[in-house]
Amino acid sequence: MTDIWQRMTGTQRRYLKRPVIAKRYDFEAGDSESWHSHTQPQFVYTTRGVLRVITPDGAWTLGPYRGLWIAPLVAHELQAVSPVAMYTVYFEVDVAPRGEPSCHVLMISTLLHALVGALVVDQQNGHPERRSALIDPLLLQEMRDAQLASEGLLPLPKDRRLQQICGQLMDSPADNTSLNEWGMRVGASESTLERAFKDETGLTFGQWRQRLRLVESISRLAKGMSVSTIANELGYRNSSAFITMFRRAMGETPQRFLRNRNGLETGATQQAL
Repeated sequence: MTDIWQRMTGTQRRYLKRPVIAKRYDFEAGDSESWHSHTQPQFVYTTRGVLRVITPDGAWTLGPYRGLWIAPLVAHELQAVSPVAMYTVYFEVDVAPRGEPSCHVLMISTLLHALVGALVVDQQNGHPERRSALIDPLLLQEMRDAQLASEGLLPLPKDRRLQQICGQLMDSPADNTSLNEWGMRVGASESTLERAFKDETGLTFGQWRQRLRLVESISRLAKGMSVSTIANELGYRNSSAFITMFRRAMGETPQRFLRNRNGLETGATQQAL
């Protein structure tokens, strides 16, 4: 009989060796995994460094202890923005702890990280299956209970002209070129580009550029850069203007955001030890 998954998706389903598989990888800055997809849902997160995940819908930038839920069959590419310690977890479809068809960012609790780390050790060293079988239910529950993180998607357009603009801004996020000036460069009116931005990303041009700078600021904070340096690199008049933007978007100052993140990292490290 034809597998129901294959009938629904047109893809031959590949089964895992066990219900939950966990692995750890280390990447150097600039390393990448080219476009691919899985028939199982995947969860990726870092404990060190910054990882960018590109999907057909846009780009997700993950600092330490933020993870991305990737639904089955969603094509994606992984890019290490800096040296990265990455954990990845695959779930067999019938035990998947989350059913959302779209990607989203989750917060990593100390317990969740400890459970994933324990599975990695067991599966690398061939420990008896009985311990992993005990870990699985608690790991699945922690995944169900994981909180959504404030970091979100940076949507990427498919329009050639918008791609040109977004590509240059991603390379130079401090660029304050107006949309009217961009229009002269790419051969379109300001109003045409504004409508296209809204249609393709759900954001105005100004909102998209601010989202880009927020994503980039989180990446730079995770790499240990100072607030003043980040503000300068992202084109803000001063540190106060950057802090105001960050607090409005994230609900806390960059300093508190970094302290909370570092506190979680310290707690997770101590628990793993």
